[in-house]
Amino acid sequence: MSAPRETIRALIVDDEPLARRTLRSFLSRHEDVSVAAECGNGRDAIAAIRAHRPDLVFLDIQMPGVTGLDVIDEIGPSEMPFVIFVTAYDTHLLAAFELHAVDYLLKPFTDERFEAALAHARTRVRERSAAGLAATLASLVAAPARAAGTEPLQRFTVPADGRILFVRASDVDWIEAEDYYVCLHSAGARHLIRETMSALESQVDPAQFVRVHRSAMINVDRVTELRPLFKGECTVRLRDGTEIRVSRGRRAALEAALRRRA
Repeated sequence: MSAPRETIRALIVDDEPLARRTLRSFLSRHEDVSVAAECGNGRDAIAAIRAHRPDLVFLDIQMPGVTGLDVIDEIGPSEMPFVIFVTAYDTHLLAAFELHAVDYLLKPFTDERFEAALAHARTRVRERSAAGLAATLASLVAAPARAAGTEPLQRFTVPADGRILFVRASDVDWIEAEDYYVCLHSAGARHLIRETMSALESQVDPAQFVRVHRSAMINVDRVTELRPLFKGECTVRLRDGTEIRVSRGRRAALEAALRRRA
């Protein structure tokens, strides 16, 4: 007997009631998909994504006021769930895929096209779930070593074109999450490592590297300016000119780290 599939939480966003009903009807055929909410405009979609944290969003691109692309911009591409764009305007498809949509549905779409898009998205959701489990296990394994006094990571090992590069942690300006990789930004160069941000965070020196939002961690020694924004958020400017947003919940930890390194 096969193990039951983990339920995929979906959000439907479209300003047309008929389109929402159609999507819900198609999704009702799949026992492994549950609809967390429906939204008729972009502003409600932003609130619903933050409240429900769905795995997958069926997102209309053209909506009055706040468009589908505006929704992604507000949430942040790195923090968005997987997206299937639903649109009647194929001129927007290039922009959609630049924003990492897993697929698109061009209205009016057929049953076969819907099933293909959902299957594609299902695979991506499962892959992310597996990667998240691996990151959790890696963190659990790393925790006892850190508790026992293991030294923080001093250099990163980077495979590159059949070679192995060694990048000193102190030379890294900031670290960015890119799907199932992290990107080290150092002296204008980019180095990809197949690692998750959570796992890497458990290995670096917490006095030197501070996570400032879900997809970025910075070397506090590279910070030259802290600029307040709205509602407790701020941005930091690094020595190389890079500006990075700091989420409201992580600002205090950053400021404490900056004081300790002063």
